[in-house]
Amino acid sequence: MPKNLAKSWYFTDQFASEILFHNRMLSHKCRTLEPQSAAAYYIPFYAGLAVGKYLWSDYSPKDRDHHCHLMLQWVQSNFPYFNQSNGWNHFLVMGRITWDFRRSKDHDWGSKCIHMPSMRNITRLLIEKNPWDYFDVGVPYPTGFHPNSPNDVVSWQDFVKRRVRRSLFCFAGATRGMITNDFRGMLLSQCRDSLGTCRVVDCAGNRCVNGTSEILETFLDSEFCLQPRGDSFTRRSIFDCMVAGSIPVFFWKRSAYFQYEWFLPRDPKSYSVFIHRDEVKKNGTLVKNVLEKYSKEEVRRMREKVVEFIPKLIYAKPNEGLGSIKDAVDVAVDGVLKRIKEQKQFNYEW
Repeated sequence: MPKNLAKSWYFTDQFASEILFHNRMLSHKCRTLEPQSAAAYYIPFYAGLAVGKYLWSDYSPKDRDHHCHLMLQWVQSNFPYFNQSNGWNHFLVMGRITWDFRRSKDHDWGSKCIHMPSMRNITRLLIEKNPWDYFDVGVPYPTGFHPNSPNDVVSWQDFVKRRVRRSLFCFAGATRGMITNDFRGMLLSQCRDSLGTCRVVDCAGNRCVNGTSEILETFLDSEFCLQPRGDSFTRRSIFDCMVAGSIPVFFWKRSAYFQYEWFLPRDPKSYSVFIHRDEVKKNGTLVKNVLEKYSKEEVRRMREKVVEFIPKLIYAKPNEGLGSIKDAVDVAVDGVLKRIKEQKQFNYEW
């Protein structure tokens, strides 16, 4: 890694997007202190952090719902602009996956925040969305790269584009031993059997939480990186992989293609490889054989597309952003403003 970029790398928690967005909103170029003139309203509520401590212990459903209920109660009681639009021109960041906020029954997982009536029309930015809910928007998981300037971004893009990659592909992840025919275990076995072609980082235990230098080096040294689903359909590793200029290999379309439309190229084939999981599980397809069929020119073109989109996948360090370069926050805010404008026009026409 270039020494001048070391200061742009941090140990960033994958659930930190609420904090990253809030800091940027405070200094955003479009911010106004006159609410009557605003086109959109950001709610600075940390939904993911609020529910996080209640998820794995024996807390009651009331405990898990408490803070979201208080937030909605406050917004409705103290902010007239919410009631005027029934919330459709409001948005917030929920720094976990959508399924942590969609409890249907008391004994189920998570809170029921998204199912609360007042949440119905609020645009929600999540690291994994429900593809069938219009008000859910998928935003990138935070990675460790937080550039300080546009030059940092350009320098990093140039570095990963020129990087000599010694491995055809890699896999960073842990098996799920309690799952029958564990797909991750199959990929891990294939990788280990491909000596000299595949590089492995076994993430058993908590070894790979929030990324490590070993994972970054592995992605930097590999042409392709295998990206099976995580505990849910998405995983932070997708973005660690792409920021390192490695080409992601997906096995579920819901891992990326139906999640991050604002942030990724429209054509999945331009930047990634898709191998249906059943081809591996049922037909015995070897990932190595699939990847070896891509020519050097095809790999080069895919890598260039990955590198081109790196700015949209990262969260800049300066609260003012990176000016001429739009990062994930800029893309998200632009998208929210566009959809609110379209909704407003639709309401007027209707």
